[in-house]
Amino acid sequence: MNWTTACPDWEDRILSGRSLIPFAPLFPDEAEASLEVFRDLRLVDVSGSPRIGDACRPWLIDFAASIFGAYDAETGRRLIREFFLLVSKKNSKSTTAAAIMMTALLRNWRRSNEYLILAPTIEIANNSFKPASDMVAEDEALSALLHVQAHTRTITHRNTGATLKVVAADNETVGGKKAAGVLVDELWLFGKQPNAENMLREACGGLTSRPEGFVIYLSTQSDEAPAGVFKQRLSYFRGVRDGRIKDPRSLGILYEFPDRLIEAKGYLQPENFGVTNPNLGASVDEEYLGDELRKAQEGGEESLTGFLAKHLNVEIGLSLAADRWAGAQYWLDAADATLTLDELLARSEVAVVGIDGGGLDDLLGLAVIGRCKKTRDWLLWNHAWAQTDVFARRKEIVPRLRDFMKAGTLTLCEGDPTQDVREVADICERVRDAGLLPEKHAIGLDPQGVAAMVDELAARKIEGDQVVGVTQGYRLSGAVWGLERKLKDGTLWHSGSEMMNWVVGNAKVEQRGNAVVITKQASGKAKIDPLVAAFDAAMLMSRNPEANRPPDYQVLVLG
Repeated sequence: MNWTTACPDWEDRILSGRSLIPFAPLFPDEAEASLEVFRDLRLVDVSGSPRIGDACRPWLIDFAASIFGAYDAETGRRLIREFFLLVSKKNSKSTTAAAIMMTALLRNWRRSNEYLILAPTIEIANNSFKPASDMVAEDEALSALLHVQAHTRTITHRNTGATLKVVAADNETVGGKKAAGVLVDELWLFGKQPNAENMLREACGGLTSRPEGFVIYLSTQSDEAPAGVFKQRLSYFRGVRDGRIKDPRSLGILYEFPDRLIEAKGYLQPENFGVTNPNLGASVDEEYLGDELRKAQEGGEESLTGFLAKHLNVEIGLSLAADRWAGAQYWLDAADATLTLDELLARSEVAVVGIDGGGLDDLLGLAVIGRCKKTRDWLLWNHAWAQTDVFARRKEIVPRLRDFMKAGTLTLCEGDPTQDVREVADICERVRDAGLLPEKHAIGLDPQGVAAMVDELAARKIEGDQVVGVTQGYRLSGAVWGLERKLKDGTLWHSGSEMMNWVVGNAKVEQRGNAVVITKQASGKAKIDPLVAAFDAAMLMSRNPEANRPPDYQVLVLG
C-alpha cells in the first residue's frame, strides 16, 4: 500500500477551510467502526450534552478517522503511528484527547492493555480526565462497561482489564509503562522541561512491542520561542507536512498561518481568525477573539505576542517584555544567515572582539564585530560556552541550551573547565592572524575575574594595549544606544542564530538617571552574556579603529 502524509498544498487548503489530511482513511471499514463509537460519546460541558457526531466540526472527525483508519485489523499493525495536532487555544483539544483515547480503550482487543494521556501538570491532566469520566457517567451502557477511579484518574474496561490513565508527567509516573496508545497534551509545556525527552521516551517505550500502538501530540503554540521537545517535534512534523521529510508513518496537522500572511500581519484581520481556529463559531467565539485582540493591542507588545501565540498560533521569535531592550524590536530584521565567522573575516577591513562571562552558572559570551570593506556596516558574530554547572543549577533553561548546542552556537565544557578560555583565545588568534585586529583596543572584556583569559591571550602574544577592560553598568549606555540605532537604520547585521534571538529577548533595561543599564540581575535567571559581549565589542568599534596589519599584508577585496 502506497500513501503519503505530505501536504505540500497546505497553505491553499488552510486558507480555503479544506481538510489538512491529504488522504482518505487507509482502512475505511476500520475507521468507520471506530467512528461509530467516537461519534456516540457525549459532550457533557456543551448545552444539551450532544453526541460528538452531532456537535463536532468535520475537521475533528477527519482527524479521528486518520488515526483509527490507519489500523490494519488483519495484521494487527498500525501503518501511521505518530500524529501531531497543533491548534489554537479553546479548539476542544482536551475533549478531543478524551474522546480519542476513550474510543481506543473501547475498541481495544488486547487484554490488560494500557492507554495513557500524559499532561505536563495536574491541572491539565484533570482537564482531560474530567470529560472522559463525564462521557462514562452520561451513558448507562458505558457506566456498566467501564469502572472510573477518580482518585487515580483511571478508567478500566471491566471485560478486557485494559485501562486509560491520565497522569501529570514525571519520570516516576511514566517509568516502566507499556502503553499501546499515548496522547501527549500541551507539548509546548514539555518543551520547557529539561527531562522531557527522556520522559517521553519512557512513556512511549511500550510501543516497541505493540504494533497497533500510536502516539498523538496535541499542542498550542508556545508563549515563548519554541524550545526542547516541542521545537524538535514541531520542526519534524513541518518537514513531513511540507514533503521535505519522507515519513509516511507520521502525520502533522498544523493549524498555522502561511508565511505570506505572517509577513503581512494578516492574523490581525478578523476574517482570518478561522485559519488557526477550525472550531470558530462553535467552541471559539469570533466576537470574543476580536475583543481580546483589542485589549492585547492596548496592553502593549508583550500582551499582544502572548495573545497571538495562544489564540492564533503565531510563533514567537523573540520574547519582547515591556522593559525590553529597544534594539530587540529590530533584531530579527537584521539577520543574515550567511554571516559565519569565516564570512565576517573575509568581508571585514577591521574587527574587534568582546568577551563577557561570570560565575560557573553563567555563560561565557563572545562577540566579534567586523566593519565591512564595502559598506562600512557592522557585522556581528556570537558564540557562547557553558560549564556543566549551568546545566545543574539552571534546569529551567536546559532545553534551550541543548537546542543551541545542536545548532552549533553554544559549546558545553565537559571534562575541561578551561575549554572555554582556550577556544575564545583561539578565535581571537584567528582574527589577529587574518590581519584584522587593531593595534590598540582590539579585545574588550569585563574587568572582573578575567585573569585566566588575559593570561591565555598573552600566551598567544595578544597583550598590552590590545586587551582592555570595558567598564560595565551605566558606562555601557553608549554601546546600548549605538547598537539599537544601527539595528534600526540597517547598518548592523548578525548571523540570526536562535541563541542570540533568545539572549536579546532576555535583555531587560533599567533607567538610571540619563543612562540605561542592561544587567544580569535585571534579566533574572535568563542569560544575556553574549549580548553584553556585543556591547563590549561595540565600545571598541565605536572608536573607528584601523587594522594593525603586517607590512606585507594584502587586502582581499570580494568581487
